[in-house]
Amino acid sequence: MKKFFTVIGGMGTLATESYIHLLNQRTEAKKDQDYLDYIIVNHATVPDRTEHILDNSKPSFLPPLLEDIEQQSKLDPAFMVIICNTAHYYYKELQAATNIPLIHMPHMAVSVMKNKYPNARVGLIATKGTIADHIYEDEIKEAGFEYSLGDKAIQDEVESLIYDDIKEKGTVDADKYHYILKTMHDKFNCDVIVLGCTELSYAQEKAPNHDYNVIDAQSIIVDKSIEYSRKIRNGEKIDFDKIY
Repeated sequence: MKKFFTVIGGMGTLATESYIHLLNQRTEAKKDQDYLDYIIVNHATVPDRTEHILDNSKPSFLPPLLEDIEQQSKLDPAFMVIICNTAHYYYKELQAATNIPLIHMPHMAVSVMKNKYPNARVGLIATKGTIADHIYEDEIKEAGFEYSLGDKAIQDEVESLIYDDIKEKGTVDADKYHYILKTMHDKFNCDVIVLGCTELSYAQEKAPNHDYNVIDAQSIIVDKSIEYSRKIRNGEKIDFDKIY
């Protein structure tokens, strides 16, 4: 197979499934051959990203992801995406291991937000690991936004939605998800809320019936995957250094 891209996923599997579902749903196709060419790596046994970030004595997720990157690079995809926001903690190390462009999902999401909501006050909801490693916070600061991370109470609700509901039970508590958005909007005066975890993107797919503005990084990377894949199939060159 030529002119394809690679999806590094499994962190978690339902979030990766959501990405693939949206990818296929949004691809304009009238026959089999109109769909995109891609390889999915559903590496579900990658150690927990947040556990490692909060406690470096816990197993690192870098070695298995490096292995995935190195394996896939041998197949020469046009580009790669990692379907896990927290895994971008090691983005520099992963990109340094290959000459294949690795799309930076948090950076892409904030770039889109800057164009769409240039004067917004931003709320960020994510895992404790993503909050602790400042992946999104640094991007949001650099883009010039005022922002809020909420408080411990709302962080506990976010963690419960991600781990207790989605990862453990495979379900989305729509009321809990909508309560989180409402709290970020009403209590912390956020005009737009960044979904800084792919499980939250899964929640958005399953429970989109709310009135709050969200920046869904996974949804954005779906659209960009389609855009880049189409260009590559048509023989167009993409300057990945300037895509943001």
